This record gives sequence, structure tokens and C-alpha cells, in this order.
Amino acid sequence: MAIHQHLDAGGSMSRRIDAGASLSRRMAPGSTSSRRRGDLPDSVTNAKPAPIVLENLETKKIVLVHGEGFGAWCWYKTISHLEEAGLDPVALDLTGSGIDHTDTNSIATLADYSKPLIDYLDRLPEDEKVILVGHSCGGASVSYALEQYPRKISKAVFLTATMVKDGQRPFDVFSEELRSADVFLQESQFLVYGNGKDKPPTGLMFDKQQIKGLYFNQTPSKDMALAAVSMRPIPLAPIMEKLSLTPENYGSVRRYFIQALDDHMLSPDAQEKLVRENPPDGIFKIKGGDHCPFFSKPQSLNKILLEIAQIQAPAALLKASSPEETAAAMVTGPAKS
Repeated sequence: MAIHQHLDAGGSMSRRIDAGASLSRRMAPGSTSSRRRGDLPDSVTNAKPAPIVLENLETKKIVLVHGEGFGAWCWYKTISHLEEAGLDPVALDLTGSGIDHTDTNSIATLADYSKPLIDYLDRLPEDEKVILVGHSCGGASVSYALEQYPRKISKAVFLTATMVKDGQRPFDVFSEELRSADVFLQESQFLVYGNGKDKPPTGLMFDKQQIKGLYFNQTPSKDMALAAVSMRPIPLAPIMEKLSLTPENYGSVRRYFIQALDDHMLSPDAQEKLVRENPPDGIFKIKGGDHCPFFSKPQSLNKILLEIAQIQAPAALLKASSPEETAAAMVTGPAKS
């Protein structure tokens, strides 16, 4: 199994922050419109599934990039589904995540945090491409990778993720939920001060009840138990860093956004704002999915990923020989769905 992670039975959460404050904003399930495709039920059946026939694949390799606090371990259901479909999924631990033992307090930049993903793409043969899937703040690492290695990435999928624009910080995506950065850094009770209280905060860690309400409101109890012993503090610097993204690199790769309609961490309205301000090439929606659809709606997520994997590039993109030509083809190509 291509997963760079295993569950460390002794790896309980190393820090907990006093949970005196409560993020009271909660969206009603399915509160936004569902006019676009991708509303898929997660049916449960004992019948033998029909054989999966995939067509028009540009690549079989899908690289799964976890979100803040998570690790490669969170993709275990997705990996199983994708392998059964004949694809080649790879899940990575970003720096200070999963079983990577880097102290999260030492992570100073998004480049530091994203290094395992960038190293993976750097080692990839020039004639090989991958599909990147980023969850939550992992979307920032995916965006950073698009800017660094656009020619090695066939498509990018943002799973209720920080699909930021040029000059935007990942934190800005959550600002409506968490208040402004200045207020949050002054008043939040979830901050970690790894270098001492007299120094700027280095991390962020929600307590167990906050994590359950924000991330796992539709997640099975077994997966919540797995997360409880596996999640780690979130390095703060990467999500406070403004990204520099260009049309020639970042803009040359097709992007797809998957919305979760019962997400309490990144509300449906916030997701709608993301895709409105930075339109992707396709939008999919998962009814009843919380912030972690790989736990709460794994079958629906799998169906969408398989559909995205089979979307063919426009003819103009296939003929493009440089990032600049690719970006131009995307601007003049078919209208976005």
C-alpha cells in the first residue's frame, strides 16, 4: 500500500489548549444551493460492486495531501477505494505531520511544511504526471506545488480546501469563521507557544470537543478515535504566509473543487465564496459530508475522484508545449463548469 504512514499507538496528542472559547458559527446541513453536479449519496449495500472501468486516464498516480493536524494516515479509506479501481494512490506526510518527527514549532515557512511534497515531485520522471488532491490547509501546499512543478501535475483537486489566490494566506480562507488574524492571534485560546509565551505563537491545537464539532460532525466514532491518537499540533507559520502564484505556472493546471455541504470548519458559504473568487474548472458537492469526507463520505469522495481522473484535457492543452501556452489555452478554452 502506497502510504507513508502508520498509526503510532503511543502518539497521543502532545499538547492541548484550554477550550474556554467556542466557535459558535455553525451552518445548517445543506444550507447552500446544490445546483451543480456532484451531489452523491453514500449508499451502503451488501451487493458485490460492479467492476470499475476507467477511461481516458492521463495518469493513474494520485498524490493525497493531508490537511492541518492530519497525516497520511487519514487517507486509508481513499487509498483502498482508489487501489480497487486500479489507480496508484500515494499519501505523504508533510513536515511535522504523521510520523515525520520534525518539531512543529520549528516550521517557519510553507516551503518547509510542503518539502515532502516538493521532494516527491522533484524526483518524479519528467515524462510522468500526477493528480494532486489537497484537503483543508493542504490546499496551500498543493497551490505551492502547482507554482513549482506545473508540468508534472495533470490536475489539482481541492477537497474543502484552501484554494487561495495570488497574495492570499491560507488563514484568510477561514477568517470569517475564526475572525481576523490579528484578533485571533491576540485572543485565541488554541494557540501553542513553542518558544515561550514572550515569543510569537508557533502552532495551533483545538481540544477534543472542538475538533469533534469542527471536523468530525458526521464522522464515524472509530475514525474519530483514530484521529484522537494521531492528530498533531498545526504549525502556524505556513497558514499565515501569503502565496505568490502566477498564471503561467499555477494558472496552467486544471483545478477542481469538492464542496462538503455539512462542513463546520469551512462553511458551505465560505466554500461558495472560494470558488466564486477563484473559479476552478469543475465543482463537485458531497451531501452530508463534514470537513473530512474521507471519513464521513468515502464512497462519494471516491466516485468524484474517479470522475475527475477521467476528465480529458481540452485539445488546446494537449498541444501546448510550455506553461505559457498551457495558460493561454486555458483562458481561451471551453467555459468552466
